[in-house]
Amino acid sequence: MSRKLFAEFLGTFWLVLGGCGSAVLAAGYPELGIGFTGVALAFGLTVLTMAYAIGHISGCHLNPAVTIGLFTAGKFDKKEVIPYILSQVVGGFVGAVTLFFIASGSSSFILDNGFAVNGVAGLSPNGYSLTAGIICEIVLTMMFLFIILGSTSEKAPKGFAPISIGLGLTLIHLISIPVTNTSVNPARSTAVALLVGGEALSQLWIFWLAPIVGAVIAGVIYKLILDEK
Repeated sequence: MSRKLFAEFLGTFWLVLGGCGSAVLAAGYPELGIGFTGVALAFGLTVLTMAYAIGHISGCHLNPAVTIGLFTAGKFDKKEVIPYILSQVVGGFVGAVTLFFIASGSSSFILDNGFAVNGVAGLSPNGYSLTAGIICEIVLTMMFLFIILGSTSEKAPKGFAPISIGLGLTLIHLISIPVTNTSVNPARSTAVALLVGGEALSQLWIFWLAPIVGAVIAGVIYKLILDEK
């Protein structure tokens, strides 16, 4: 169990450092930045690389919504849910702190400029409403869980699940960065919101509630309809 929890800690650390780091350090640097597309790809690559590195140890959830969705689908042990979530949140926060110290090495860095936080209304990159943000996060997390559950099925082609999941997360970011800056992951949202505080922290409930709702819907549908036992 300790190996699994450390793997989840390390993987979520990498997700936040790699994904949020690409947004904070490289997205708009200055005209030659990687942009939304680069950030979307970075998040996908963090999951893809960690799925190959630690998938055989912990399953590479890196996300409380994924853990809850897998449990709902009957694919994960109930007694491991809370320890996994705690490891993911702590790993993500350490990743955010590491990113903060790196970003602080530039005189142009200002924490209040966003630090890759998720949000709606004033914190949405394109000013999307609360309703739009919640719907987006629920639907995209639901689809993310379908991708995970389907590609990791015993009947799916072996060895390709990390590619499918990583590209799925990339697509999700391409869709939703303008809406909420893309969460679909409460640990990722919590990590940066704790450092920024203020409105980012006051909106954090959205990025726990909506992804978990989406994950539970996917888990229920998969268990009742799609699961090939």
